[in-house]
Amino acid sequence: MSEIPEIGKISAGIFSELIFPRLGAKSKDVLVGPMHGVDVGIAEIGGKAVSFTCDPVFIVPEYGWERAAWFAINILASDAVTCGLPPRYLSIDLNLPMAITKDQLEIVWKVIHSECERMGISIITGHTGRYENCQYPMVGGATVIGVGEKDKYVTPGFIRAGDKIIVTKGPAIEATGIFAAMLPCLLEKEFGKAFSVKAQEIFYNMTVVEDAMIAVSVGVREDGITAMHDATECGIWGGLYEVAQAAGLGVRVEQEKIVVMDGVLEICRYFGIDPYASISEGTLIIACKPHKADAVVTALAKKGIASSVVGEFIKPEEGMILVKEGKKSELKHPIVDPFWKAFYDALERYKSFL
Repeated sequence: MSEIPEIGKISAGIFSELIFPRLGAKSKDVLVGPMHGVDVGIAEIGGKAVSFTCDPVFIVPEYGWERAAWFAINILASDAVTCGLPPRYLSIDLNLPMAITKDQLEIVWKVIHSECERMGISIITGHTGRYENCQYPMVGGATVIGVGEKDKYVTPGFIRAGDKIIVTKGPAIEATGIFAAMLPCLLEKEFGKAFSVKAQEIFYNMTVVEDAMIAVSVGVREDGITAMHDATECGIWGGLYEVAQAAGLGVRVEQEKIVVMDGVLEICRYFGIDPYASISEGTLIIACKPHKADAVVTALAKKGIASSVVGEFIKPEEGMILVKEGKKSELKHPIVDPFWKAFYDALERYKSFL
């Protein structure tokens, strides 16, 4: 029997052993069901493809209430858009700590409303209350629903060997965004005030909504994007591994071809984490037909989003290949994201700094 990891998402082994065999009633309307490494389920309803994704509502007061609410709603929407369908509806449950005040809730809800309005998402139902034993950051759950034509959604099942891999923004977006937002004084002491201020701008890159919608505008399936995945826990290496597994393929990726945002490598080195294995909400992994790969990179660049073609999917028997400084090695799933331990260690350092 596989072991459950101490923290974070369950492994593919636990998913296959405990979850996948027990999925309730079978239905021919389910087009994409639960799979490890796939963010979105899709059902056919009324002749349309309807997407569903479910995640915790993750609110961190230490970010500041406005930033915390922006982050919460954008990570919900970011999973939803990886299927290529635009998000349309939100169902949200808020199980809030007793400590939250009316003023704080008002700030959170105003930001959620304005971000949903900006993204074209209607809030259609929910539940809101304060309860004992509810603590930040996990203060509820939400489902984002998308709607589109049946020939417009994408999923790893459409990937074929030879499809190119595109990565947006680069590694450790979430890890460095959180470090910069939470511990600016440590960065200022090490790198100077200008660096610290600039690094805090990374925070608002922790979304792939625009990345995904721009990518699919170029074309889908045989004419463009075949699948997308946001690199959350275990970063780019974990995300690539999960997509390849879901597609039943291998990968060949060249590390030096991956774009990197300013400040990311310095911050990761300072806190002692591997940027490519660290949590990276905001980084979109895209599978794309070769003839449209350059067009996707160009379309993203026109909107100010850096991206690059970093490799391709290969036949499963060829394995998982990472090329670094011209040398090949096996691409392995990191299993445990290095960010969390480094973050809590940094908090202790921050306390002594104060």
